[in-house]
Amino acid sequence: MISIEQFVFNPLQVNTYVLFNESRKCIIVDPACIEPGEQQALTHFMEKMGLSPVMLINTHGHVDHMVGNQFIFDVYGLSPVIHKEGLSILQSASEQGMLMGFPPVKSPSPKSWLEDGQMVELGDDTLEVRYTPGHADGSICLIAHREGFIISGDVLFAGSVGRADLPTGDMERLIQSIREKILPLPGSFTIYPGHGPATTVSEEKAHNPFF
Repeated sequence: MISIEQFVFNPLQVNTYVLFNESRKCIIVDPACIEPGEQQALTHFMEKMGLSPVMLINTHGHVDHMVGNQFIFDVYGLSPVIHKEGLSILQSASEQGMLMGFPPVKSPSPKSWLEDGQMVELGDDTLEVRYTPGHADGSICLIAHREGFIISGDVLFAGSVGRADLPTGDMERLIQSIREKILPLPGSFTIYPGHGPATTVSEEKAHNPFF
């Protein structure tokens, strides 16, 4: 069974997730750690739990979600794994960072890609990748079917949806992604978003004003 640990990092309060199981292997999702204290919190948790990071996933390439990519590469030797459509956004991290007040940011180049419908293995457990563009090209969600949770990146939040006014954003496409890829999942599934508190599929279907 996959367990999930959440951290909130950087001035934009990004949720970074560590997914792990009995194999003691783990996947780091959206490393947003920028300050030394944030970096230490992440590495300390993995040391305390005896975890070995085997994959770094970016749900999309916006700078606030990948500002820790280089740190993860330097410490664990992991390059980011993303959807190929998000490469240009990831490569523009330095420009994004300057506009948003971040220090100079760089990221290792991806060496492999995620595809819609792909199953990512973590020991004996799996996560399904679903391509959910609209907030940004390359946006993906991760679905843990057995455990009943979704990591939604900046696609869907508690009571809201991701911005569509940034480069490659498209509100119509975003709503379509959510309706087709997230809302059909069981209502009991927990949604872990890129910012803010967790929610559930049933809660968003019932009360999210965008639906």
